[in-house]
Amino acid sequence: MAHVTIDTNVSRRGFIAGSAGLSFAFAFGLDASTKSSAQAAANTINAYVRIAADGTVTIVSPALEMGQGVNTSLPLIIAEELDADWSKVKVVSAPVADVYNHPILRTQMVVASLTLRGYWMPARIAGAQARQVLIDAAAARWNVGAGELTTEPGVVVHKASNRRLSYGEIAASAKAPEKLPEIKPDQLKPVASFRLIGKDVQRIDIVEKSTGAAQYAIDATAPGMVYGTLARAPVRASGPVSFNEDELKKMPGISGVFKFDHGVGIAGDSIVNVFNARRALKAQWRESPGSKTNSDAAQRVAQEKLRGKDVKGVMPPNSKPEGAMEGLAKAAKIVTGEYATDYVYHAQMEPHNCLAWVKPDGVEIWTGTQWATMARDQAAKVAGVEPGKVTLHQMQMGGGYGRRAFVEYVVDAVMLSKAAGKPVKMIQSREDDLANARMRPMTAQKIDAGLDADGNIIAWRHLIASDTVVPYLYGDGRWQAQKGFDHIVMAGADVGFYNIPAAVSEHIYEERGARTAAWRGIGAGHNNFAIEAMIDELAQQAGKNPVEYRIALLKDPRAKRVIERVAQMAEFGRKREGTALGIAFGKLGLPPIGFSMTGTVAEISLDRATGVIKCHNLWCAADVGLPVQPKNLVAQIEGSLIFALGSALKERVTLTNGAVDQHNFNDYQILKLSETPQIHVEVIRSGDIPLPVGELSIAGTIPAVANAFHALTGRRLRNAPFTPDRVKGSLA
Repeated sequence: MAHVTIDTNVSRRGFIAGSAGLSFAFAFGLDASTKSSAQAAANTINAYVRIAADGTVTIVSPALEMGQGVNTSLPLIIAEELDADWSKVKVVSAPVADVYNHPILRTQMVVASLTLRGYWMPARIAGAQARQVLIDAAAARWNVGAGELTTEPGVVVHKASNRRLSYGEIAASAKAPEKLPEIKPDQLKPVASFRLIGKDVQRIDIVEKSTGAAQYAIDATAPGMVYGTLARAPVRASGPVSFNEDELKKMPGISGVFKFDHGVGIAGDSIVNVFNARRALKAQWRESPGSKTNSDAAQRVAQEKLRGKDVKGVMPPNSKPEGAMEGLAKAAKIVTGEYATDYVYHAQMEPHNCLAWVKPDGVEIWTGTQWATMARDQAAKVAGVEPGKVTLHQMQMGGGYGRRAFVEYVVDAVMLSKAAGKPVKMIQSREDDLANARMRPMTAQKIDAGLDADGNIIAWRHLIASDTVVPYLYGDGRWQAQKGFDHIVMAGADVGFYNIPAAVSEHIYEERGARTAAWRGIGAGHNNFAIEAMIDELAQQAGKNPVEYRIALLKDPRAKRVIERVAQMAEFGRKREGTALGIAFGKLGLPPIGFSMTGTVAEISLDRATGVIKCHNLWCAADVGLPVQPKNLVAQIEGSLIFALGSALKERVTLTNGAVDQHNFNDYQILKLSETPQIHVEVIRSGDIPLPVGELSIAGTIPAVANAFHALTGRRLRNAPFTPDRVKGSLA
């Protein structure tokens, strides 16, 4: 396998410098009306493909790599249409610039498994444009029609005369045109002719990560650098009233102690000395709206609220609640299910860190972030400079899962550097990372399903009592524009793939002052648990097999197929001794871009004495449209299955007086290797467009475990995670 290199520290000047070659500028994230002006502006940082005289093809990857493999898959798409020789491809990560903005998100951000889907057509067109320029240049040199020429990997071919020109030979003398050729969709390579996409091309970061050469922010250094940490208030919107400043300043190796509105900053000559001072901090924190929140009590209050007669929530745009309410009013029978989920921490393996250097003429930062645009803009705001004066070095991320879409650790590092007057490498301890967790919201949920006299579902109402996320992540402007609809909390709450004629979902705000965030799978981790557990209850009441019930109720052939296939994979009808199976349907996507789908089956056993559930096997059939990198895709599905299983069995955050009770992995327990089941994944191709993958398998895992528990015991688990105490309580 050819080794492809990656450079994570590229600048425009550095990119265009060097040996003679052919450079192409593309505006991946801009609409058609903006592309020409961006391309024509000589000083505009653009998305480049450069072909050197030696045949090396350098591709700037516009997306942010956080372990999902986009720094391979996106350049792979460009290389496919360019017909590049992959062994001669070099990949560099894009700097922060509007031209690299995600075509859907309109900012430089990687979230919601939208990266490949969003860049799919722009990247293909970019590669095809570069290929056409090479063909046109060869045609001019040979004085033949461009239509007579074809390409092979890295070569333009004139079959009639048996002449060949390598891309490097063309690049040595050719110039890119002022305007790139227009490429229409029907001019792109037929999917059946792909030689890179859909094949198992090795990820470009395998060698660096396997040998320890990969560079993370924690590896970065700067001249005169000191270490630092910032102890944020334990409760959102709080800050220090007073603290033992004089004592901390006298501790060994401490060069600075700083009071900020939201916390206390400490700088010193080593991280050991800084963390020692952090542990010695004694602060009085001011009261805030969340200072009296106790999560267990708050969840009980929310569940009771959902039982009220007049409860109403905020609905998704274009909802039509009248049909659901009328259906429930005339239903022959109403089946009600109540469910709950706890706060959950992202538990990314790399605690937050950032090296910041506030200089007289700007700011330089080294960090890993899911939202590069926001990191740059917030750094500029704190330092009091224009965004163009900020240089962000995008480093490898040691896990993201939505957590690194928040950039407060960048803000903290810049504040420390500004206060200290020198570069500061800000590192959070695991304890502070957890204490300041941006959590998946806690929910209480209630579903009412109205049945007609024949047992058919005629109406569905899903109430979700939860904290909000959107105003905390995106700001009040977006919150107001969405008229109070929180698409993060409510993601996955629709039941559109089921044949339910009238359905509505509603968000009942529970503002507890907690720090909240998008978590892997967005809302599917909690919402689909309730939906699929309820579907299982309805199957039970109808006296039907849960597989057959779903297949009959699902409308979409693709949805039926993933359930049928995963049931076959798990041999769902086979009797087992001491274990049982549960099944669930899941989806990921949006109506404008399409949905990927899964069927998930969990096999579990139970130690009744301890209340411990053991998951022995997870099967997953995943329909992802077009799999760009099949093995990488399977790895992502496996990872999300394990990730979700931890939240099904163990992971939970509790709050007392607004502060996180857990401190480290001793009391916030993640899944251990010995607890990991056998995982069986089958990828189903159903089209010629890649659909969302990275978070896909979050949706089905929790309900599959819950439904397996019912199959094993006849009892329902309604509050995730399914801790031993809760399990034993359900059996009592």
